[in-house]
Amino acid sequence: MSQKPKHMSLVMASLVTLYLLATLLSSAESKTYWGDVTALKELKNSVDAKSMRPGSCLSTWDFSVDPCDSVFSDTFTCGLRCVSGRVTELSFDQAGYSGSLSSFSFNLPYLHTLDLSGNYFSGPLPDSLSNLTHLTRLALSANSFSGSIPDSLGSLSLLEELLLDGNRLDGSVPVSFNGLSNLKRLEIQVNNISGEFPDLNSLKNLYFLDASDNRISGRIPSSLPESLVQISMRNNLIHGTIPQSFKLFNSLQVIDLTHNKLSGSIPSFIFTHQSLQQLTLSFNGFTSLDSPYYSPLSLPSELISIDLSNNRIQGVLPLFLGLLPKLSALSLENNNFFGMIPTQYVWKTVSSGSEFAGFQRLLLGGNFLFGVVPGPLMALKPGSTNLQLAGNCFSWCPATLFFCQGQEQRSPTECRKFSRLIP
Repeated sequence: MSQKPKHMSLVMASLVTLYLLATLLSSAESKTYWGDVTALKELKNSVDAKSMRPGSCLSTWDFSVDPCDSVFSDTFTCGLRCVSGRVTELSFDQAGYSGSLSSFSFNLPYLHTLDLSGNYFSGPLPDSLSNLTHLTRLALSANSFSGSIPDSLGSLSLLEELLLDGNRLDGSVPVSFNGLSNLKRLEIQVNNISGEFPDLNSLKNLYFLDASDNRISGRIPSSLPESLVQISMRNNLIHGTIPQSFKLFNSLQVIDLTHNKLSGSIPSFIFTHQSLQQLTLSFNGFTSLDSPYYSPLSLPSELISIDLSNNRIQGVLPLFLGLLPKLSALSLENNNFFGMIPTQYVWKTVSSGSEFAGFQRLLLGGNFLFGVVPGPLMALKPGSTNLQLAGNCFSWCPATLFFCQGQEQRSPTECRKFSRLIP
């Protein structure tokens, strides 16, 4: 009678041990959270099977094995990363995947990076992207997404990079983007985005903004983040002029506003900005530029390149531009400048020193400059510098000189007519 309870207790202990072992083995076999596996299957099903070429990432996704336990194996060769059984990164190769993600739930709450760039995904951007609450990088560049940018993207408060460039997106930039408090990089260039650009003044970490090649109208916002290092809004419909607030941007290095409808006068502060290195304002409607106060010797400036070509700027060539110590590229062609070439320009073109940069590029063609070409410039050899003086009113500038080639000098009649228009 005493042996039976002892035998039963041994049997029960064995069963418990087997149960625990089975539980451990089961958890070991399944490293990926079941909900993430479901989302990965849904994502693969959203992609056109015909676009999954052999050898591409998605073609190797085989759910007969555990995804996170098989990363970089023969079945999941690439495309995802995991931490503690949760999918944290989805980065597709540029294999030409197509399909629509409009019905995908994006139920991957631990995802930090989503990169689908360089494919052929189309259709609208789904509101469900806002489910990715831990996302720090969203890269959907160079696809065929269309429709407006969802307001819900503004809820991704941890997002640091938002790359939507090279698609077919339209509508305006959502004001809700002010909720992207950690955003550092915003790229929406090469789309069909229209309307006025919002202030986005709450994005205190934004350093790179590219909204080029769209149909954005209105003025440049006066309350953009002071943290900006580069602002590019070329090829739009922006009017007005450069906001005075730009002088407060202590880290700004690049301004590219070419091919817009800007007009009036270029403010003087932009030429003595404490950090600006590249200024590109070509193909606008500027009619003048304000000269900053300067000493006879030099100007405090970090500018390396200035392009004011193809505007309607009138007046003599500004002397101060020849005194900017680091300026090596200056384009003033196709404006209404007149007078003679200043000595400062000649000096910077034919010589350079340890304390100042010489002109490696000086483009003055297509203006109304007159007189004689300065002797030191006549002595320059082809290839020594990129100098262009064609299409002016010089008394002698034959096409045999490399810097007079490409456009004939203006006729005396045209030059006299313009001189009568000079106030």
